[in-house]
Amino acid sequence: MIKKIYFQSIFFSFLFSLEAFATESGGMPQLNPEFWISQIFWLTLTFGILYIILSKLILPKISKNLESRKSQILENIEAAEKQRENSEEKLKEYEEIVLKNKLEAKNIFNQAREKALKDINAKKEVLDKQIDDEIIKAEQEIKVLQNGAAEKINKIAIETSSELIQKLIGTEVNNSSISAIVDDLSKRNGDKYYGN
Repeated sequence: MIKKIYFQSIFFSFLFSLEAFATESGGMPQLNPEFWISQIFWLTLTFGILYIILSKLILPKISKNLESRKSQILENIEAAEKQRENSEEKLKEYEEIVLKNKLEAKNIFNQAREKALKDINAKKEVLDKQIDDEIIKAEQEIKVLQNGAAEKINKIAIETSSELIQKLIGTEVNNSSISAIVDDLSKRNGDKYYGN
């Protein structure tokens, strides 16, 4: 590229010099054909030195900097790609951990709920059994009281009736006849209340 520019500049300089010589015969010394050889020499020397400085000193440094920047950019892109892959892996691991913890929490909640229901049902069964036992015991006591109450009521009725009759008549009455009357009345009333 630089060689091409160098040769083009020499060619155009020479062409310009020819045109200048054709148009003017005198005037400016750089257009005078007597000085062309020296001008071409200095032109060649100046552009040669410039070419050597550019090709050997400046352009290698520029190309070296460009290459180092290119390699640095590629390394940065590669590092960014690795970071992205690592981030995606970490995100997947995080999502898996969150899902696992949700399932574990749900299982723990279900187990606690089942245990609580079992405890409630067990306590309810024990309580129902205790209530049934108490009801049976109370029914038995009521039956005992019902059976004993009739006899006690009859006895009290006989005693009260004999005392009343004795006070009304003034003489003692046979307890067996009063007992028969009270038994008869209690049987009639017992059919109403006890279903006997």
